[in-house]
Formats: sequence, structure tokens, C-alpha cells
Amino acid sequence: MRNAGKLTEGAILLAAFTAILLITIYIPLVGSILNFVLPLPFMMFAAKNNLKNIIAFFIAAVFISFIAGSFMGLGFMLLYGMIGSSIGYLLQKNKSRTTILISSSLILMAGLVITYAVSVAFFKFDIIHELTEAYKQSFKMSEDLLRSMGQESQLAQIHKQYTTMIKTLQALAPSLLIMVSIISIFIIQWICFPIIKRFGIKVQPWGSFRNLTLPRSLLWYYIIAMAIHLLAHPAEGTFLYTAVINARYILEMFMVIQGLSFLFFIFYQRSVTKGLGVFIAILAFMFPTIHYIIMLLGITDLGFDFRKRFEKKQ
Repeated sequence: MRNAGKLTEGAILLAAFTAILLITIYIPLVGSILNFVLPLPFMMFAAKNNLKNIIAFFIAAVFISFIAGSFMGLGFMLLYGMIGSSIGYLLQKNKSRTTILISSSLILMAGLVITYAVSVAFFKFDIIHELTEAYKQSFKMSEDLLRSMGQESQLAQIHKQYTTMIKTLQALAPSLLIMVSIISIFIIQWICFPIIKRFGIKVQPWGSFRNLTLPRSLLWYYIIAMAIHLLAHPAEGTFLYTAVINARYILEMFMVIQGLSFLFFIFYQRSVTKGLGVFIAILAFMFPTIHYIIMLLGITDLGFDFRKRFEKKQ
């Protein structure tokens, strides 16, 4: 009876996954949102079953996804199936939300890199090249528009901005991959975890954001990256340049997160409404000036224990 129940549960979850997969593939507009739910059936099964049953469920999903969606369906299944299975298994082991976020983000990063390599090698589709070409077409349209308006004098400046933007995006590709992976996993958790809670699966709660304190070593890494950038002046296109610019970008994001946490902490101490903190957080990712002010707050909090001093004054 117990095995029959597991088979029934697995069949229902596989059917649900197939339905979501078909919508994702054949209705792209809906699928662009619904793809964040693809890991859900794997989460629910992995959270309640042993490793042997999880592997069997995964293998069954491989065959069904290939029949339903060919190579595209198989690609979606392998990527989101690995993510969902790992999240479910970690939930079963009662791991923290942070551990789940980090490990799942690493799996998604690896999956995206493998997907990119396979698409280039076997399907001759290079998404980075396609995006670059699309940006070139956009620049050409802007160029033609300026010529028609008799403003050829601005062409040199726009061309310089375009070249700088392309080089920056190419150099920051690893950082962008990391950020996309983390944000995607966060969205998957945000959508799927409330659903699996309703089915009796235990999920560890997040701690209060205002109490978040990142390791102080991150500040030293940031200072080292800045020092290399300012003193060594690595040439564009070199490995050192790519490593330093990506390290700076990621570490600056950590400083901003620390700064926002510190801001929420102060607002909590002063009984300021959370809405103001959320509003400032949104502005921090829209306006560079506010972004750097929040980053400086994070650096101050990490470097000088400013939060502890604030608590003593309270």
C-alpha cells in the first residue's frame, strides 16, 4: 500500500509537471512566468521521499519530458528538475533558507553554463552573440535617426558609449550570470514555498532582514579588488581585468544589501514604517546616487560596527 501510494503521488506530480512544461513551451507569454513553477513537482516529491525514489522520479521525468517537448522539453526538465530535486531534498534535511538559496543558485549557474555550451556546440545558437547583434541593430537605428535629424555631430559620442557598453557587458557576464541565478532561485522560492507549505512540507523561515550581517571579510575583499583596480590598472580584455571588475560588481552588491539591512535596522529602532525602507530599496536600484549612498552605509556598518554603537546609544 505504501509503495502504491508513492507511485500514485509520483504519477500525479509527473502529470502536473508535464502540463506546466507544455504550457511553458507552447505558450511563451504565459510560460515566461510559469517556468518558475516547473521545479515545484520535484520539490514536493523530493521533500517526502528517499534518494532512491527521487532518482527514479527524475529518470521517469526525463523520458516524459522528451516525449512531450523533445530536446527543448528535456532541457527545461534537466535544469528545473535538478533545482527542484535539490531544494526538496534539502528541505527534507531541514536545511536553512540561506543554504538552499546558495546551493540551488550554484546548480542553476552550472546548468545555464552547460545549456549555453550545448546550444552553441549542437544547435549553433549563441545567445550572447544574438543579444550583441540586437544591440548593434538598435544602435544602427539610432544612428540613422540622428542622421535624418541632421545631428551627425553626436554620432561619435553615441558610438563611444555603445562600444563601452558592449565591453562592459561582456566583461560582467560572469557577475550577471551569478545575479540572474540568485534572483531566479529567490523568485522560485517566493512562489513555490507557500504552495508546498499547504501540503505539510516544513520550510525554515527567513530571519529578519534588519538583523542580517554579512561576513566582515567581504569588506577586505572589496578593498583588495579596489586597490588592484586603482593601482595595477589591469588592461581591458585580460583575465585580471575580468576578475577584478566582476569581483567589484558582486562585492558592491553585497555592500548595498548590508547597507539596506542597516537602514531597515535603524528604521525598526526608530519605529519608522517598513514602507519607507522598501521605497528606498527600490530607489537604490534605480538611481546611482542613492545606490552609492546605501553602499557607503553598508561599508560603514561592516567596517566600524556602527550598528553595535547605535544599539549602545539606544
